[in-house]
Amino acid sequence: MSDDLRIKEIGMERSRVEGALKVTGRAPYAMEHGAGHGVQEPLHAFLVGSTVSRGRVLAVHADEVRGSEDVVAVLDHTNAPRLADTDDEEYAVLQDDEVHFRGQVVALVLATTSEAAREGARRVRVEYAAEPGEHVFDEDSEGDEPEKLNAGLPPSGSTGEPDLALASATHVLDETYRTPYMHNNPMEPHATTALWDLGPDGAELRCFDSTQAAHSVRSTLARLFGIEAGRVHVEASHVGGGFGSKGLPHAHNVVAVLAARSQPGRWVRLAVTRQQMFALTGYRTATISRFRLGAGPDGVLGVISHDVVEQTSRCKEFAEQTVAPTRHVYAAPNRRTSTRLVRLDVAVPSWMRAPGEMPGSFAQEAAMDELADLVGLDPIELRRRNEPEADPETGKSFGDRRLLECFDRGAERFGWSERGPARSRLEGDWYVGLGTAASVYPAYTQPGNQARVLAEPGGYRVEIGAVDIGTGARTVLRQIAADALDVDLDAIDLRLGSSDLPIASVAGGSSGTSSWGWAIVAASRTFRAQHGTSPEPGDESVAGPPKKPVDEDYALHSFGAQFVEARVNRFTGEVRVPRMLGVFSVGRVVNPKLARSQLVGGMTMGLSTALFEESWRDPRFGHVVTDDLATYHVATHADVRDIEAAWLDESDHRANPMGLRGIGEIGITGAGAAVASAVTNATGVRQRSIPVTPDKALGWE
Repeated sequence: MSDDLRIKEIGMERSRVEGALKVTGRAPYAMEHGAGHGVQEPLHAFLVGSTVSRGRVLAVHADEVRGSEDVVAVLDHTNAPRLADTDDEEYAVLQDDEVHFRGQVVALVLATTSEAAREGARRVRVEYAAEPGEHVFDEDSEGDEPEKLNAGLPPSGSTGEPDLALASATHVLDETYRTPYMHNNPMEPHATTALWDLGPDGAELRCFDSTQAAHSVRSTLARLFGIEAGRVHVEASHVGGGFGSKGLPHAHNVVAVLAARSQPGRWVRLAVTRQQMFALTGYRTATISRFRLGAGPDGVLGVISHDVVEQTSRCKEFAEQTVAPTRHVYAAPNRRTSTRLVRLDVAVPSWMRAPGEMPGSFAQEAAMDELADLVGLDPIELRRRNEPEADPETGKSFGDRRLLECFDRGAERFGWSERGPARSRLEGDWYVGLGTAASVYPAYTQPGNQARVLAEPGGYRVEIGAVDIGTGARTVLRQIAADALDVDLDAIDLRLGSSDLPIASVAGGSSGTSSWGWAIVAASRTFRAQHGTSPEPGDESVAGPPKKPVDEDYALHSFGAQFVEARVNRFTGEVRVPRMLGVFSVGRVVNPKLARSQLVGGMTMGLSTALFEESWRDPRFGHVVTDDLATYHVATHADVRDIEAAWLDESDHRANPMGLRGIGEIGITGAGAAVASAVTNATGVRQRSIPVTPDKALGWE
């Protein structure tokens, strides 16, 4: 794919164009749109969640609440508007009396103030016919193979004779690695402001939503409520983070519109509380990975076997693609991956930053680290000896696979040569160790995106329905547009964040900039071909990438190498990480300032998963008890010390005309394994699960 873009803005450091709006509090989020945006005298909604995990609602006692001042309505399954499509149990809210998990929405209070709605919800009393629920997921849980994994991947696969080859291997590793339940916690909780407008031409639905995909919300709500997609208008002008949890609509979207439909012509505001998010807006499932590696005397792998057990909700299947990294990173002629799903009476899992790749990379890299000790090799040397010539899964060329270069550059910069044997370095009361791990993430470009270019006096307006969730899309897409149209940055007026603009895919899968940027390049090229370099104001063109945008002759991935120094107190087991370094191969970097922010952010989230993040489910009732930021711990300023992100100078035009690959998720993959590796090197205690808490660090567990 030729590089025919004039590269002037791409590669330049530019500050966020919306930065001033955000730091001064003038950027409106989903709950903040007021009279200036047509939202006047909104009603406030508050959710009532089930207190049982399985059974049926017998009665909702709310007469006293309905008679309260400021309360407008109480909705439950007996009086809520009917949906046109109830096939998806997560979205079929208030449509019947069945309860699938604790925290499921069983009623809703509408009031003129948020305080009255919350108090009303507290006073609603629900009677249940409870049934025994299954809530426990562990090694003894029985599961079955799903039809497919997230991203459409097959759940299992094999080549060669793994069991036979394992029996004849010189070195055999057979261990189990675990990751816990984790919950997305973006700063802005999920929220929707909705209006069901009964105009002369029929119903129109308007939403201000905190989402990663305005068009996905539009299409889902149109199907559920049986109206044309063109009559649904979703705006997501500013979004306070998502980490995948806002990549798909959830039950709260449906409830907000049900409430608005029950009060035509009235705006309704609904914000999911922090506690409710732990039941209603998705999470990362826990995983149990059995890894079996067979290697010769030189450490060269003959066998890679990865069997995963994870859980989903009984009411809706979601299968994390935990085995995905194992299929692409290291060479071995005999290979097997498998996935089993355990179905429980619990909330529905969903996307969380690098779904599948994050827990899968932890298991894979922890296993490789352990094999290096078993064979007696440096961890980087073991990886060097098992570098594949082509993608082990498909046999296709990787194109630019520079993983070993990332390791070599990182090792020199980090001082890897100073790493000694386990438990060999004690400074005062602190054991000190170094660890490393590989990072990998697919280079996705989503099909179906379109962009519009319009000539205006003195410049161009570029429109696409993409959503900037805080990653800097407004800035980098403007830079891409400037180069695609061969004009200065000031000549570009970029519009995004609305389903009324040309269709755009989700801000997820590290695919946003590549997918939307390609659409902008395609629209710009079409515009120049149709209108030349001196267009008249009002001239416009709409276009998008090819239907199959990615070059299917290659297995395109980004790679990286993560390095960590860990210090473990020999008396308390406290773990501190004073240094992290990531060196990445991600194609061309559009904006170094924002790219560094994304990579460091991913590494910080990886540090957080390695040391703190763990959701605890009550085995009796099936709900998460660590349902706030006081009990669900995340890394804070004191935990995040010296984190550096660097990248190779490159451009990959197999991926798209801009030469870039995604950077949103590769920073988190491998980070947890690198931390665990460093702790193992510090203390001599092997770490096979995260988070690495003090008891695990010193082997007290």
